[in-house]
Amino acid sequence: MTNNDIFKKLRVALMLRDDQIVEILELVDFRITKSELGAFFRDEKHENYMECGDQVLRNFLNGLVIHLRGTKENPKNPNDVLAKHKAQIPVKDATKERKEFKAKPRDEEKSRGDEAPSKTSAAKKPSKKQYPKGNAKGNAKVQVVEKVKYNFGKNKKS
Repeated sequence: MTNNDIFKKLRVALMLRDDQIVEILELVDFRITKSELGAFFRDEKHENYMECGDQVLRNFLNGLVIHLRGTKENPKNPNDVLAKHKAQIPVKDATKERKEFKAKPRDEEKSRGDEAPSKTSAAKKPSKKQYPKGNAKGNAKVQVVEKVKYNFGKNKKS
């Protein structure tokens, strides 16, 4: 497991955004930009992927201790800090009720159930194209494709 994997897993487990990670690293006087940080979280095959060094991970872990526990002079409760992170994440409205779909009764014009009948559609019905049955010479069928014998990959001689 590489430093990048550890960094990614900590980021997901603690629900940290990039700007929060930059702030955590600044607690230990280690400055890094969001774009440099994003390079650590990329796929290994990506052209902008950068391997996370020991120094970056060490400073992040030291800053994380200060971020979660606080200092000796100003201690914090880690559960409160994690609850604050969780509260900052936007919640999807899955509980919002949708209007119930009710189909409209069908008209005598047999229009679509979800639309009101239009006055022009009843007047203009698309007509079927009329093709003459049979040929001019009579009812002789014209053979379009020749009869073909398929061997399905077998040799002709066998």
